[in-house]
Amino acid sequence: MSAADFVPPGADLEGLRRAAGGCKGCHLYEDATQTVFSKGPATARVVLVGEQPGDVEDRRGEPFVGPAGKLLDRAIEEAGLDPKDTYTTNAVKHFKFTPAAGGKRRIHATPDAREVAECRPWLVAEFGLLDPEIVVALGATAAKALFGPAFRVTKSRGMLLPWPASAYEPAQFDREDEAARAGAYALATLHPSAVLRSDDREPAFQGLVADLRVAAGALG
Repeated sequence: MSAADFVPPGADLEGLRRAAGGCKGCHLYEDATQTVFSKGPATARVVLVGEQPGDVEDRRGEPFVGPAGKLLDRAIEEAGLDPKDTYTTNAVKHFKFTPAAGGKRRIHATPDAREVAECRPWLVAEFGLLDPEIVVALGATAAKALFGPAFRVTKSRGMLLPWPASAYEPAQFDREDEAARAGAYALATLHPSAVLRSDDREPAFQGLVADLRVAAGALG
């Protein structure tokens, strides 16, 4: 079983959000508080894809509203991107964690390749409704979900890359759709949570901003 069993055909974004709330396509739903889907308009020029919701996001049901999200908001503003033109989502829609000693804290655990693959149908369905000019992968998990398992953020971050056709199902689009998407770009950078963990936070933050400025420049 995967998320494909729960994705409603022909749904708009709001329909996908509602359906995702009942997704049991992988085991992560068992421990998570709720599905965390996405935020932003279908008309967004920039789509930012992260790894998975964190503890705050899991409790609130909205992506990028915790400390990493606040840092991302600041980076978006400094890079010159319009927040109203952004759509944020994650490769995995449920919070994966391990309980800390005593059980009061939940410690982030990186989704494995199987969990990313099982949740992938939601991401594919989202992209079937979106028409961004640039897609930004935040961190290694998102980058591998978009570009494939061999992709390395450290080697290619901040570079404008061709539209990640591997992130989509060709059957979803006609030739006109494919031609439109051929003019789009993709870019990978570090996840804002990596900035928060960095020993040299300010240089790491400025690196994120610099990568996002490349994205902003691609919008013309």
